[in-house]
Amino acid sequence: MSFSNCARALRLSIFMTFLLAAMAGNFFQDVDINFGGPRAQILDGGQVLTLSLDNSSGSGFQSKNECLYGRFDVKLKLIPNNSAGTVTTFYLSSPAGPAHDEIDFEFLGNASGQPYTVHTNIYAQGKGDREQQFRLWFDPTSAYHTYTILWNPLRIIFLVDNIPIRVFNNYEANGVPFLKNQAMRVYASLWNADDWATQGGRVKTDWTKAPFTASYRNYNANGCVVSASGNSCNGVLNNQPWQTQGLDANGRNRIRWVQESYMIYNYCADGKRFPQG
Repeated sequence: MSFSNCARALRLSIFMTFLLAAMAGNFFQDVDINFGGPRAQILDGGQVLTLSLDNSSGSGFQSKNECLYGRFDVKLKLIPNNSAGTVTTFYLSSPAGPAHDEIDFEFLGNASGQPYTVHTNIYAQGKGDREQQFRLWFDPTSAYHTYTILWNPLRIIFLVDNIPIRVFNNYEANGVPFLKNQAMRVYASLWNADDWATQGGRVKTDWTKAPFTASYRNYNANGCVVSASGNSCNGVLNNQPWQTQGLDANGRNRIRWVQESYMIYNYCADGKRFPQG
């Protein structure tokens, strides 16, 4: 390659690096604060968003865009110390209604020295009751960790630091509703749920510890953005990996490890709630 060609390649590489950086998630550009007013703060030029809860209100945000399928990532650092009664969330939801769709990550607070519970659930056409719960294999309050919802026509995958913890496959052929017709926004919130969140509501929120604060960063939504007029893709996706992603052999081994070691509740095994299976 000639010197001039090398120079052009270098300039192109620098430009592409700048372009990718410019396209990285920015909370100012990507989300709206939807409740809590000043309790939600966008910091560091849009790179960090904090949500706080006091005894007057929680706070939350929602994405500006709606997507029909995609991969949605955020780094999250949860409330340290005594967070009993609080719920921190990262989830997808279609507009509220009797047939709404939803994919939930909910982090249930804890009394000091006790682990967080990661609560996952899926609503398809208004029907939920598909809970699975996990502990984590690290302290989620001491550093940021990445939580991912991957949603394609074949399956939904929940990942923590790119390790799959749960898969919900499309079994429409067997009469199980799947999430495929309703575009969804990304939401996050921090709110008080001490009637159920910690030990079934036995441990209440200690408001002397307020305000409680969780911190989000590195938000990225890579999905099929829909127009305001309907639930169809607006643009070309160019065969993104998430569109058909499943679990390879390594992924199957990792999800088996998580579910054998850290799952604490599985609706599929709850014979009291679902005696008919």
